[in-house]
Amino acid sequence: MPSDDANAVKHRIFELRNALHRHNHLYYIKDNPEISDAEYDRMLEELRTLEIQHPDLASPDSPTARVGASPVQDGLETVRRDIPMLSINNAFSEQDIIEFDNRVKRFLKTDDPITYIAEPKFDGIAVELVYENGGLTLGTTRGDGVTGEVITQNIKTIRTVPLRLQESTDTSVPAYIAVRGEVIMPHDGFERLNEYRLENGESLFANARNAAAGSLRQLDPGITASRPLKLFAYGIGRFSDADQVATQHEILQLLEQLGFNVNGLVRYDLGISEVIDFYKQLTEKRSSLPYDIDGMVVKVDRLSLQEELGTTSRSPRWAIAYKFAAVQETTTVVAIEVQVGRTGALTPVAHLAPVNIGGVTVSRATLHNEDEVARKDVRTGDTVLVQRAGDVIPEVVKVIESRRTGDEISFRMPAACPVCGSTTGRIETEKVTRCMNAGCPAQVRERLKHFAAKGAFDIEGLGDKLMTQLLEKGLIHSYADIFTLQREDLENLDRMGPKSAENLLSAIKNSKTISFGAFLYALGIRHVGEHMAKVLASAYPDIDRLFNVEEDELSRIDGIGPVAAASIRQFFVNPENREIIQALLQNGVTVVYPSQTENTAVKSPLAGKSFVLTGSLEHFTRSAAKERIEAAGGRVTGSVSTKTDFVVAGENPGSKLDKARNLGVTVLDEAAFMQLMAS
Repeated sequence: MPSDDANAVKHRIFELRNALHRHNHLYYIKDNPEISDAEYDRMLEELRTLEIQHPDLASPDSPTARVGASPVQDGLETVRRDIPMLSINNAFSEQDIIEFDNRVKRFLKTDDPITYIAEPKFDGIAVELVYENGGLTLGTTRGDGVTGEVITQNIKTIRTVPLRLQESTDTSVPAYIAVRGEVIMPHDGFERLNEYRLENGESLFANARNAAAGSLRQLDPGITASRPLKLFAYGIGRFSDADQVATQHEILQLLEQLGFNVNGLVRYDLGISEVIDFYKQLTEKRSSLPYDIDGMVVKVDRLSLQEELGTTSRSPRWAIAYKFAAVQETTTVVAIEVQVGRTGALTPVAHLAPVNIGGVTVSRATLHNEDEVARKDVRTGDTVLVQRAGDVIPEVVKVIESRRTGDEISFRMPAACPVCGSTTGRIETEKVTRCMNAGCPAQVRERLKHFAAKGAFDIEGLGDKLMTQLLEKGLIHSYADIFTLQREDLENLDRMGPKSAENLLSAIKNSKTISFGAFLYALGIRHVGEHMAKVLASAYPDIDRLFNVEEDELSRIDGIGPVAAASIRQFFVNPENREIIQALLQNGVTVVYPSQTENTAVKSPLAGKSFVLTGSLEHFTRSAAKERIEAAGGRVTGSVSTKTDFVVAGENPGSKLDKARNLGVTVLDEAAFMQLMAS
């Protein structure tokens, strides 16, 4: 008979697992955390310790499984599925969509309008996850549709994958369900991954889809666990409770109730003309999304009609993929120019014969660094494949060597800075050649641009051309000078009238209150990106504490390595950097520290409230408004639900405004939002 101690341990493990599953869902799916990261980590470590001490109580659906087990095989196993994951036929024009609608009606022998649902088509990797009695038992890639590769351990490392299904008053956990979805890598995670690979001399992934595929098919789940992957669920294969759902829309609702991440851009109850209208809206939104989509999937919503329509040998008759214009094209490298960044890094950029990619004319593409140019062997005169993803600068994917004539010119990194003429050099442990003159005009301009950019002070209107004018006219020399600009300074600049000057000064004023993490990121400390800036901000109570911090202390912080620690230490002991920080504070910049946020959050009417932002605001960028809300103890989510307290609607709001009104959520215009913050 088990002892009381054994029962207590078993109960504690059960309690920790349930709590961690719940908090994981709140954080990654609902964007509504209830505990701090530190508290979550402490609970996870306690569970991990108990499981090590009591291996007989181990469970495959434990939250500790997400860290990734050791590789145990030489290759991925395969498995056959009884309901194939079919490919979907493509449409490329309005006429193709109209013909699809006509085919559906002809097959169903009806002239009545058909109701459709439209979902973003993710540019990722299709997977199927099998749950038996609520527990995840199998994860597979799509493969050829019938046979997929087993990636169960890798799938478990993805935070948006439920290890156990949720049960609620509205939804019971099915005995068996095969959930289908797409694993993607968001843009910010993809950029961080490629930056890391550059620093470590590894080849770059060509795009986020390739990065996601490579991450999922690792033999070592620990590698998958280190990659920033997300799952969006969109369908069901075999399902023991199939009579619970009658439409594709209900499938998505069920998946959300079971704990899955479901895309908030889905539109339903659409006629075919509304499908076409939504495609146009999605095309406009595409570049601003934090992940790649390459079109939208249109489905007959009612499942009984899907069953009646059936499938061909390759694809369902009830669905079609309405694809966007291509994001890859071939063109010619006209020249290779070297640009100087804020840290002095020399970046080769290819000037291209202009080419239209996805509706945007592209005339230049990044080549990253000298080693990447050599690896791809890009030469002036080459024909190259170029790709564009969202707002990220286009890049050369590869050279079309079969098009070479012999007249192409190889690239060499210059020995002198192309801007200031100073000596260039390359540290042995780095892959980047740098201008060694910290006063190089190009470096100064790029540092100031970074300071004012999104994620930092986010000063709307203070772009490249205006920054260059301010520097050339001697109106600013450092970060702090931005906050001393006057109306008369601005009105005399090119293309800067009274109204534009007023808007910029207003944007500068609104940017003065900034979170500690964003402030640290804005300073442009080498090796400190947005994530590491937040790590620093959570580890130290204020900026003064960092002035005398030691490298070994920094290196003990999870997420900060020795290289970054040395860079941070070097930055803060520099007297010029200290003077700039003091000047910023004297010129009215207010840094909101985490401890202040906790104290003021209790008093603020925004504290504990959930906000959704839609449309363009006049006095704030989206990220600046988000930061102000979070500094006051509120939170910003991406989708409207019954749990949303306020929707802030600017000009040209999207469908979120309609949903808010339908749900009875309070809608604030910008004036009301500003009044709420001031109260």
